[in-house]
Amino acid sequence: MRKILTALACLAAFPATAAEGERIQVTGELIDTWCYYSGVMGGPDAVVGSAHHTCALWCSAGGIPVGLQAEDGTIYMVLKIEQDDNLAGGDTALRLASHVIEADGMHYERDGINYLVVDSVISDLGITNLNHEDYGPVPAFAIPKSARQ
Repeated sequence: MRKILTALACLAAFPATAAEGERIQVTGELIDTWCYYSGVMGGPDAVVGSAHHTCALWCSAGGIPVGLQAEDGTIYMVLKIEQDDNLAGGDTALRLASHVIEADGMHYERDGINYLVVDSVISDLGITNLNHEDYGPVPAFAIPKSARQ
């Protein structure tokens, strides 16, 4: 009986309803959130597009959450894309890394963070940000100083 009462008390601590979402369509680039937020590979302009594609693949394969940087600069943490239950490192995330997509899905906001559950990828524009021409295939700031000399 004590276990049942404890379980009921725990359930009562949770909100009665889930966060309400809003259906949106958004266009943006699928990004590697670790490099984008940490700055480990340079500023926000350097960790997107073709210059960061390989790293985005490695991070996604390693379990780093995928984000979508919208055209207006808003960052959405992507929780799911279509039917891919294993988003980080999943086939869909790896296939779309660094691609600009138009997505239809549910937007949730909680504690100042935007989340997106993508129901469908309406269009895949591929990698449109060809910033490797500016940064090279591996940006110089990503190469340890000892290896650059």
